[in-house]
Amino acid sequence: MVKPDYAARLREKAAALPLSPGVYIMRDPAGKVIYVGKSRAIKNRVSQYFHENGVTSPKTDAMTSHIFDFDYILCDTEIEALTLENSLIKLYHPRYNIKLKDDKSYPYLKATVGEEYPRFLMTRRRDADKAKYFGPYTSTATVYGIISAMQKTFGLPSCRHMFPRDRGRVSSCVYKQLGCVAPCDPNVSPEAYREAFSEAVAFLSGNYQEIVAALTEKMNFAAENLAYEAAAAYRDRIQAVRKLEEKQKVVASPDTERDIVAWHAADPVSAICVFYIRGGKLIDSELFYFSGGEILDSAAVASFLYELYTRREDIPKEIDLSDAIADEDMEALAAWLRQKAGSRVLLRTPARGETRRLCDMARENAGQRAAEYARSLEKDEKALVRLAALCGLETVPERIEAFDISNFGDENITAGMVVYENGKPKKSDYRLFHIKSVSGRDDYASMREAVSRRIAHLGDKDAVRPDLLLIDGGEAHRSAAAEVLAAAGEEIPVFGMVKDEYHKTRALVGKDGEISIAAERSVYTLIYKIQEEVHRFTVSKMSAAKRKTAKTSVLESVRGVGKARARALLARFGGLAGVKAADKESLCTVPGITPETADRILQFFQKRPHGS
Repeated sequence: MVKPDYAARLREKAAALPLSPGVYIMRDPAGKVIYVGKSRAIKNRVSQYFHENGVTSPKTDAMTSHIFDFDYILCDTEIEALTLENSLIKLYHPRYNIKLKDDKSYPYLKATVGEEYPRFLMTRRRDADKAKYFGPYTSTATVYGIISAMQKTFGLPSCRHMFPRDRGRVSSCVYKQLGCVAPCDPNVSPEAYREAFSEAVAFLSGNYQEIVAALTEKMNFAAENLAYEAAAAYRDRIQAVRKLEEKQKVVASPDTERDIVAWHAADPVSAICVFYIRGGKLIDSELFYFSGGEILDSAAVASFLYELYTRREDIPKEIDLSDAIADEDMEALAAWLRQKAGSRVLLRTPARGETRRLCDMARENAGQRAAEYARSLEKDEKALVRLAALCGLETVPERIEAFDISNFGDENITAGMVVYENGKPKKSDYRLFHIKSVSGRDDYASMREAVSRRIAHLGDKDAVRPDLLLIDGGEAHRSAAAEVLAAAGEEIPVFGMVKDEYHKTRALVGKDGEISIAAERSVYTLIYKIQEEVHRFTVSKMSAAKRKTAKTSVLESVRGVGKARARALLARFGGLAGVKAADKESLCTVPGITPETADRILQFFQKRPHGS
């Protein structure tokens, strides 16, 4: 409950609120926003927080105990309040509101059906073009997995050749022997390729029976006309399609588009599980974890769904919830979904039947995964407590930031920073620093620049301070970082992560010397993970920068193409492969590329060895 010193004042202020839709903003004694909520009758909702018999739960009680004051914004409609609430949560990042951790755009599977030789691509944009889109999916790994399955099942090429450009340029294709329709073979018609691609698109669209029927008819026709090799190929295709279909979990009728949303609220971890059902099949699922003081209640679920479908864009005809939420939250959310989708969206809590069973399954998933995550948090917390004891830290390091330097010769010198919060990587806070002030290879100077640039932001609004800095390297690397902190007047503990002769984590080093962690299994495992992660992140980003430089330099060797035009070409066609595949007319659409320069680009790639 709210502190007695403030209760009477806050109750009086809440009693003066109108019975109108609006958003309320709770603040602590320092003025920091700790919670944002909405209501169609803001007076009733806010008053509940300040009465002994008002809304209560352990996390809500923890939140109200920190309230010193509140602001409010009146809205004309509940939809407006829902939208504003979400915007304010993004703006203030309140401690007690649930938040989707990664502000990502969901990937789609794109079928370029308008091309002579259509392809499957992964994209995060759904353009208004002639292509057909599937998804969105929860990860790029899911999209690439589907592309791979389509290639294997329907004989689509998995090589990097571009068609029709590379037709006839491949002397012997190993993929053809493995079942590829081989569009590189000039004897294979574009129609035969498009037929196989159309079958894959039809499968993704859920037309399984039609595909099998059509393939069976073609197989029988080929057999009747003694084309036994073709008949065998159709037979193999039918078997592959059936095998792929068996892997799909059918949970509803073929025309069903439905999302199942279930949640499990508990201490210290809550979770929401979402099942995505398209064409009657469970095509994907997603889990969201909420720990700490984040409150998962009816209003939070509505806010979560608003944010989820703002990001996904794709809204199904039906959304089923495992548990009922408050009528006002349900009505506001349903109205917003209908407005965004442009058609009616059924939002309900099923009581029986197959859909109820799916809701229970999703809720069980959420509960089990939340428990597993809580156990891992408990283990990480013990490791952090032990780490603090070994290093003589005054507090348990909830936020650890680790740095590493990577370079390729004297070019592309980069410093990577990874962040671990409560023992878990927080990838949204990872940062890469392109070193600017150091000429040549000087890891210590590079480390000084990276740490200096990081701590320069500690004075920013809503800046998060690290509890501990870890530097990949020994005492010299650690000292370089410590010098920067001392010069800036920052008292942040900093330790080096020392590796042995086999390049494996060995110890930590501080200003008083080395600290052995070999016998501390939990601490060793945590430091090992952090050291490997910061190295992986930094090297991968450095390598990407090197590849980009290499690609640009190749284009710059063409007369009339400088650095700026090379970058424009790569940006316009999505990389060097796209530039290679472009025709003269397309090349001339890039600013600064004349018809003569376009001819030189085409001639340049024709002269280069294939695949370079």
